[in-house]
Amino acid sequence: MTKTRTKTKTKRLKNVRWAAMRVLLGTVGRASAGIRIGYRHGFDSGSMLDYVYVNKAGGFPVVGHLIDRVYLNAVGWRAIRARRELLKDVLRKEIARRGGSDNGTGGGVRVLDVASGPGRYLQDVLAEYESGTLHVECRDLDRAGLAQGGRQAAERGLTGISYAYGDALDPAPASPAPDIVVVSGLYELLLDDAVISASVARLRGMLAPGGVLVFTTQTHHPQLEFIANVLPNREGVLWEMECRPVELAEQWAARAGFTEVASRRESVGLFTVTTARR
Repeated sequence: MTKTRTKTKTKRLKNVRWAAMRVLLGTVGRASAGIRIGYRHGFDSGSMLDYVYVNKAGGFPVVGHLIDRVYLNAVGWRAIRARRELLKDVLRKEIARRGGSDNGTGGGVRVLDVASGPGRYLQDVLAEYESGTLHVECRDLDRAGLAQGGRQAAERGLTGISYAYGDALDPAPASPAPDIVVVSGLYELLLDDAVISASVARLRGMLAPGGVLVFTTQTHHPQLEFIANVLPNREGVLWEMECRPVELAEQWAARAGFTEVASRRESVGLFTVTTARR
């Protein structure tokens, strides 16, 4: 058997395996609350990430809960939760760096997340500060996620957080200009490096003087092939992600004119969080 025929046979076997996994996940897997959310909103959606953050197994009794617990314990979701904790730590440090003061416009330190989803981790940070010392604006193209975040914030009695429809890659100016702009979980979904580089440069122009851009990069993921062949994204097509070295992410920031560019890795080891100062 020639190498070409061997490769063709291997590819066919893989395709059969992926098709079987899609069927299994789309039928039995729906006993899991998390997998149902993934099929309803996309496995890359803000609503999905919000469920992962809560990390409480749900679904049909016993079997559904067991499937959901396995699902929530997947390495990618564990890394997402570790990334959240690192993001919160970075934000606390940046807020403390400003001594709780704003950029001279009033209203406390201003944080803008351009692709926030429900923004649960931002609510957690906001809840740690006295009213008026921190204002958070959450933007996203996912209206369901924005509405979900608004309800959660109201239930928690949080003020100082707002939700607005907006495109992270074509952001409307914020007034007053934000002290901190966050881009979390977006760039790893984009396959074109030039689009990301342009976004980093554009966001620099939105920041207040001395402001900081905080963004995440996925450097590797052991389940990329499974995800790209089995899980649909928010647009209903199979979810492709791109892994990049953190050095490349830092180069984008440096080329955009940022200074004091630095990165930290979350504890599971799949993501980095980069800070870049204007």
